[in-house]
Amino acid sequence: MSDHVLVLEGLRVSVAGTEVLRGVDLTVRSGEVHALMGPNGSGKSTLAHVLMGKGGYEVTAGAVTLDGADLLAMGTWERAAAGLFLAMQQPVEVPGVGLAQVLEATGRDTSNLAGEAQDLGLDGAIIDRSLNVDLSGGEKKRSETLQLAMLRPSIAVLDEVDTGLDVDGLRLVAGRLRRAVEEWGMGVLAITHFRRLLSVLRPDAVHVLLGGRVVESGGAELAEKLEQSGYEVYAGAAGT
Repeated sequence: MSDHVLVLEGLRVSVAGTEVLRGVDLTVRSGEVHALMGPNGSGKSTLAHVLMGKGGYEVTAGAVTLDGADLLAMGTWERAAAGLFLAMQQPVEVPGVGLAQVLEATGRDTSNLAGEAQDLGLDGAIIDRSLNVDLSGGEKKRSETLQLAMLRPSIAVLDEVDTGLDVDGLRLVAGRLRRAVEEWGMGVLAITHFRRLLSVLRPDAVHVLLGGRVVESGGAELAEKLEQSGYEVYAGAAGT
């Protein structure tokens, strides 16, 4: 098991001239699970998109490194090749390109693809179907998790991977993610609104993102506190 680390230092990001992230500091290491929580519009998905290199975002200050390399200088495919994985909030449909084709093109061992799909409650036929086409929201999230299991990334950013999952789907997805942490030491940055995902993932740290800044960090108990009190207790904490 290799040691990997994703480090964000003073990250500031603007979208169409409006500053969305205003100095984010985070460090995620191999085998660690970090939860990022916050109200809608706080910058959580912006952070995920910037880490994976989506266009339309301007990094105005700060740095992001993966294993010491400048992540922001890499193209999206280079970030993926370096070991970064993004489970998207709204997975993209790719007509005409099968899931198995995508995974085989990466050069990874896909011999257990059918078994992994079954463990996630997916119909085996999904392997040869166009990626994410005609799938329900929950099926798309299971498919994303299946891809993660086959690619074995060093660091996974999960952008609301629990959205659209029913109780059984959440149990299977969260359980597979937790096993990934234990099997190959995957580091996780899980963006979520709900503690139910975290009850299985068992975060080492929980961070509250508000107004584009991390305003509080703590242990797993912080997620329980947020569920009870909401974010009103942080009114004015993010500053300007």
